[in-house]
Amino acid sequence: MSNPGMNKESHMSQDMNGLRVAITGGTSGLGLALVRELLDRGARVAFVARNTEGVERVARERSDAHGIVGDVSQKEDIYPIAIQVLGALGGVDVLVNNASSLGPVPLVPLADTECEDLELALATNVLGPFRLTKALLGALAASARGGRHALVVNVSTDAALNAYPNWGAYSTSKAALHHLSRIWDEELTPEGIRVVSIDPGDMDTPMHALAVPDADRSTLKRPDVAAREVADLIAAVQSVATAGHAAADQEVLQ
Repeated sequence: MSNPGMNKESHMSQDMNGLRVAITGGTSGLGLALVRELLDRGARVAFVARNTEGVERVARERSDAHGIVGDVSQKEDIYPIAIQVLGALGGVDVLVNNASSLGPVPLVPLADTECEDLELALATNVLGPFRLTKALLGALAASARGGRHALVVNVSTDAALNAYPNWGAYSTSKAALHHLSRIWDEELTPEGIRVVSIDPGDMDTPMHALAVPDADRSTLKRPDVAAREVADLIAAVQSVATAGHAAADQEVLQ
């Protein structure tokens, strides 16, 4: 995909000027690409990752982003993450729950999956987004009351809807995240908060390389392409929020 033209890029940047965005899993893959894309569009960004070295590396690259070290799979990390997000941004308009765990690596059938590996996938892919979203709901509601069209983006996969052998822990957790997103959207839309579950497609990321080490990388979507698509979805939700669900749902899993 070619880069957007200068006029479109400028327009999109203005659409996100000052938008306060928190992104988990922000030091590699789609998360890192989103940090870069949203900053380039004028958003204010706080990103979260477990690895201190990775957070420091991205913070050096993009000094306009605020890095936070934390593990969303750990209950005790959630409130410190939320406090740091709000301290850095002064509120939050968009939360992107992107951090994910495959569970067992290499991938194995469900019958061979250790309980601890399933627990890790559920803790990272379901409980983490649930807890962090809940911790930030007050700030998201304040954003909505201020007319800033609050949004939660939960990064999912087609494996949330389709059964693939050996992807059991990941697929099960993402299916739960997808349905949780749908329920929360029904409950929170009247409050001005949208919650969407998106499938960015198969991407050339470190996590995909762990899952399918022999994959032909040339057939995979580049994370920066997926990041532009997710950013466009965020911009679309921002532009149509006052009119209801409308066209922003085109990229949302059905």
